[in-house]
Amino acid sequence: MLADTPEPPYYAVIFTSLMGDDSSGYAAMADKMLTLARARPGFLGVESAREGIGITVSYWSDLDAIRAWKRDIDHREAQRLGRERWYAAYRTRIARVERDYSFEDQGD
Repeated sequence: MLADTPEPPYYAVIFTSLMGDDSSGYAAMADKMLTLARARPGFLGVESAREGIGITVSYWSDLDAIRAWKRDIDHREAQRLGRERWYAAYRTRIARVERDYSFEDQGD
């Protein structure tokens, strides 16, 4: 499902990753992080795909909301486990969204 974001500007956190050999507990933690992120002030939505490379884009109202999420104690634990157990490599990028347009086939 595509995230229903507001009119720009807003911010996108683009997290790309390659999984390592041990994925035990990963799916449960990913679900927990999504639940927690959705409850955070400033969270706007998320889109995610995984096939070979994982790409998750979360959308936020401002940089302060992103900083607060990065410092969240449960999120910090997930980050630690990601580095120690789940990921062979990852990269995080933060971008300001200036334009947003879409197409939806209404099936008429």
